[in-house]
Amino acid sequence: MTLNELCEATVQAGASDLLLHEGEPLALRITGGIARIDATPVPADVFDALWAACGAGPEARDFDTAYVSGRGERFRVNLFRHLGRRGAVLRHIRAEMPDLDDLGVPAPMLREWVARQSGIILVTGPAGSGKSTTLAACLNHINESSSRHVVTIEDPIEFVFRDNASIFTQREVGIDTASFADGLHQALRQAPDVLFIGEIRDPDSAVTTIRASETGHLVLATIHGADTADALERMSQLLPESERGMLARVFASQLIGVLAQRLLPCITAGFALAAEYFVNVGAARTYIEESRASDLRDFIDRAPAEAAMSMLQSVAGLCRAGIVSESVALATVDKPGELSRALRGITSLTSRR
Repeated sequence: MTLNELCEATVQAGASDLLLHEGEPLALRITGGIARIDATPVPADVFDALWAACGAGPEARDFDTAYVSGRGERFRVNLFRHLGRRGAVLRHIRAEMPDLDDLGVPAPMLREWVARQSGIILVTGPAGSGKSTTLAACLNHINESSSRHVVTIEDPIEFVFRDNASIFTQREVGIDTASFADGLHQALRQAPDVLFIGEIRDPDSAVTTIRASETGHLVLATIHGADTADALERMSQLLPESERGMLARVFASQLIGVLAQRLLPCITAGFALAAEYFVNVGAARTYIEESRASDLRDFIDRAPAEAAMSMLQSVAGLCRAGIVSESVALATVDKPGELSRALRGITSLTSRR
């Protein structure tokens, strides 16, 4: 099969990922599992074509980019080497835009967040937890509901937006701009109303995000973190020490809220989304400004559902509903003993919501 035929087979099978190892049969990830659909080893010329199409040099070892097939299907691509041979994973980026109501996220809350004219919205979670999909759904809602100029800086672009009520300018790191920081700086000169940053990963991006929100822009971004409090600690660590106090105050005033995601395998098939979130209200602002992570976690545990939801509470809800197994739930949370007690009605967690 040619490279384009492999991509078409991935789409037709409804697979999320195409996994290629040189000299070995191809594999597809379908509804979370791995399936081999052909015992024929993938030949070297497929990798030659993929390396060339992605602009990777012959000696490239680790390379992230995007690929558009002959039929216009878009893939996020990671090229790598293992045991001296070439390998690649191509994630199919679906053309249809995700809808917030279909993702398992707190959709009404997110719609309220993105209706704001300025501020910062952060989404965090491990790789493959659906962060990009959630933010694409948020941007799609903006595109359908308000007239704004949305500028995105991504690495790589995963969803291609067609202008509707809003106008989109999408820029890919390495193709349209040198880095997230450079793209963000230039975006401020492009009359944006909304900025989407694929990832806040360096001090320059963190500082510019805060300053952009302070000057009247709505900024949506992902940031590395295991949970909401961890994401905010990461943001604090990225701020230059000489300006940390002042920037932390501005950040605490501009932050709208944080959403943390994890995808858990369902008992039947597929995955369910567990979501931790908090709205930046009341005492939370002080905890953020003063980097009091333990107090923030306590706030998330005790606040009413309209203000916060912990990961443990979200996972417990999925388990009680029979969507995920207890073993999966216990392996997901940081405090399995507390979850076990909550599932048996021993703590107030089951009655608080």
